[in-house]
Amino acid sequence: MKQYVIDQLRPADYWQLVDYLNANAASSALEGIYRVDLPDDLCTVMQREHTACGPHYFAVNLDVNQVAFELLIRSSQVLRCQCIAYATREQRDFIIGFADRMLEDLKIKI
Repeated sequence: MKQYVIDQLRPADYWQLVDYLNANAASSALEGIYRVDLPDDLCTVMQREHTACGPHYFAVNLDVNQVAFELLIRSSQVLRCQCIAYATREQRDFIIGFADRMLEDLKIKI
C-alpha cells in the first residue's frame, strides 16, 4: 500500500489529531480509521462516471505514534471496481496538502 506517513508523534499530538479528524473527516467502525471525501473536481473521469460508487475518498489511519494517509482512492459503496485506483498527481497533492494543513492548523512540529 502506498501511503504518506507522519511518524514520531507525541501523546499530546495524538489527541489533537483525534479531535481534528473527528471534526474534518468521517470516522469508521474501526478505531483510528477515518475517511476524507475527495472533492468531485479532483475525481478522474472514470470516478465521475461511476456515480453509484461515490463518494470517493482516501483513508487516514491514526495511532499513537503516527498518522498514515493512504494514496489509494476508494469507493464508499463497493470494494472492487475499476474506479478504485492509486491517486493521480493532483489527488496525491490534495492528500499531502490535507496532511500539511492539519499539522499547520494544530501547530504540530515534526
